[in-house]
Amino acid sequence: MNLYKRGNIWWCKFRVDNILHQYSCKTKDKNVAAEVAAALNADVVRKKFDIPQKYKKEYIFNEVWGEYIKSQTTLKKTIESKINASKHFSPFFAKPIQSISTDMLENYKFKRKLEMISMPKNIGKREQEISFRTVNIELNTLNHFFNYCIEKAYLDKNPASGIKKLNELSRLKTLSDEDINKLIAGAGNKLTRDLITFLIYTGCRKGEALNLKWDDVDLKNDVIAVKATKTKYDRYIPISKPLKELLRGIEKKDDVLYVFNRNGAKIGNFRKSFMTACRNAGLKDLRIHDLRHVFASKMVMNGTSLYITGELLGHRTTQMTKRYSHLVPDTLKKAVDDVWGKKENFKRGTAYDCKVQK
Repeated sequence: MNLYKRGNIWWCKFRVDNILHQYSCKTKDKNVAAEVAAALNADVVRKKFDIPQKYKKEYIFNEVWGEYIKSQTTLKKTIESKINASKHFSPFFAKPIQSISTDMLENYKFKRKLEMISMPKNIGKREQEISFRTVNIELNTLNHFFNYCIEKAYLDKNPASGIKKLNELSRLKTLSDEDINKLIAGAGNKLTRDLITFLIYTGCRKGEALNLKWDDVDLKNDVIAVKATKTKYDRYIPISKPLKELLRGIEKKDDVLYVFNRNGAKIGNFRKSFMTACRNAGLKDLRIHDLRHVFASKMVMNGTSLYITGELLGHRTTQMTKRYSHLVPDTLKKAVDDVWGKKENFKRGTAYDCKVQK
């Protein structure tokens, strides 16, 4: 084994099976460099004989978690969601990440499941009526975190891989026409009324509506371009007659970019005014995102195919839209009746006649 310098840093080179290996020892101290070189040589030999590598350092979960969060370049809201999720699992996994096993993660999942069931809001509900989405978000976050650890060579295997998620209660709220009218009328100002109506007419996500610019609205060709969506794909929504009336009723100023604005400025949120509309309408347990389900439910129950509904919603997989399949039994029955329900298809003597003619 040879040690040599490049600038002020010591490097090493050695051969294993006549293959030359060269590495930086990342130190100015020759004695330390010799120890590093010996460790590197041992690692190469271990790999050759498929001997498990020994970690030279214990990586504590909370320390690596801080590094992981700093490395994230996703949306600010996504990062905040991960930080909130970590408040539950950080104390549980306050140990070296190499010691965290799949069994530990299963125990954590079971512990959180019991906590969710015992929460006051869940008293009197059957287990299948309880939403475990919060726990599943935590498990997804842990899975992503351990993948990061593998990329950084802190781990060889993801202990969260293969952990099954808890069954979630699908939240598919819908509203009758009467309730929709009550909700719109319950809004305390025109801006909130316009936003609620727009979400019901388009099925857009809240963020998509608030980020909508006038440049993306084509009233001449009756189409809206929804850009920078959650799925990172643009999509186009046809403008219906009532939606066109709504958009024409919004004052458009030359120096204003966003369709929905407050004194020209982009809106960050309208949750408080939405909750006021809900109270005035006498509607409980309604969220802004539920208006997206209202749109989908109306489309499906009116005979629109699940495929087209999914396209309008911007779903990337058919599984997302299949949640609304229970709303179309009559539509499915009609499709079958249209093919097989005609009596003339079953006249005696035709190919459909099951009796043998003598």
